[in-house]
Amino acid sequence: MVDMALCKSLAEAVGAGTSPLVPKIFEALVNEDEAKILLLAAPPVTAEELAQKSGLSLEAIETMMDSLFQRGLIFKATRGGEKKYYRVKSIPQMHDSTSLTPGVSRAVLDLWKEYMQKEWPDYGQMVMDMMPGSIMRVVPVNESIEPESQILAYEDVVKIVENAKTLSVTKCSCRVIDGACGKPLEVCMQVDRAAEYNIERGTGRALSKSEAIEILKLCREEGLVHVVDNRQVVGHVICNCCKDCCLNWAVMKGPKKWVSPSRFEADVDSDLCTGCEACVGRCFFDALSVNEDMAAVDPEKCLGCGVCTVVCPTEALKLKEVRSADFVPV
Repeated sequence: MVDMALCKSLAEAVGAGTSPLVPKIFEALVNEDEAKILLLAAPPVTAEELAQKSGLSLEAIETMMDSLFQRGLIFKATRGGEKKYYRVKSIPQMHDSTSLTPGVSRAVLDLWKEYMQKEWPDYGQMVMDMMPGSIMRVVPVNESIEPESQILAYEDVVKIVENAKTLSVTKCSCRVIDGACGKPLEVCMQVDRAAEYNIERGTGRALSKSEAIEILKLCREEGLVHVVDNRQVVGHVICNCCKDCCLNWAVMKGPKKWVSPSRFEADVDSDLCTGCEACVGRCFFDALSVNEDMAAVDPEKCLGCGVCTVVCPTEALKLKEVRSADFVPV
């Protein structure tokens, strides 16, 4: 058994000090010695420093670090030839890393599922209130963009793949936890440092660029939305999000959004639209409707993902550029 006071301190350390569920997740993941070591592992420290602070042997610390790394609770950084360890920093990071641990129990996943349903929206709103802009952003399905539009490298998911040094793929942590939709699991891709982390940990497998492109094609067919870090250089993840399970949409409320829209917006060609409604069921955001046998787009709701365009039988739906190419993610 772990002293619940330690688990509450760990919950506070990841920004969830008032949560009744996050201490239970820590309790299910660590023993008492590990909880104490995790509390010591911030800011980043060497194994020797942890041994000195804790009174445990260096061998015991190194064994513990390897185990906690495999469980997604400890991360590594090497600078100037010196290896340092640091504990998981936030709820989103912990959600993704611990849920993908090989052999993780269903009991832990069920605790995460309960957390996502009951506590995540308020936590996400708290984060949004502190941040100057959106955390993530939509990258459009670029086959459907009007040809005269300027597509920048950071908003072209194929270019992101082509420019990556290292790529990996893992199961989608959200669908591993929830699993409500039946969409493909192994489609969450990582780029460069994040890819190296998942390959080393064994939670992801290395991808060639051609394999990554094939996964993107599968996601397009399945109606999954490409979502990346909200910055010009994507060095972390290419999520391919479903409507039912993914944490990104649980906080899409109010004027500030967890996920920023792309620079594009769905546009209907009235000469080609037959009002078949195929697009309506594809939209995650209720941005499409059919009135008098004609599809209509609500610009306030459209995030410019292009998922709707893939199923239009007459190619009446395209993505049009609605923000300048000077637009820069915040």
